[in-house]
Amino acid sequence: MGSPTGSKVLSLRIDGELLDRVREHAAKRGMSVQDYVIRTLIREDFDERFKTSVDETERFYGRAP
Repeated sequence: MGSPTGSKVLSLRIDGELLDRVREHAAKRGMSVQDYVIRTLIREDFDERFKTSVDETERFYGRAP
């Protein structure tokens, strides 16, 4: 069994227009499409985990007045 932190392959099919938009966004940041998509996924995952942590903390301590 491989390492859980090892590199894996994800293949997906997306609309040509969407791919063009992703390419434009990546190019504006000087990034490859792959790097742009990965960074976007990481950011979304972090935002979701952060929001969940804040919500749980507020439930535990109660909301400030």
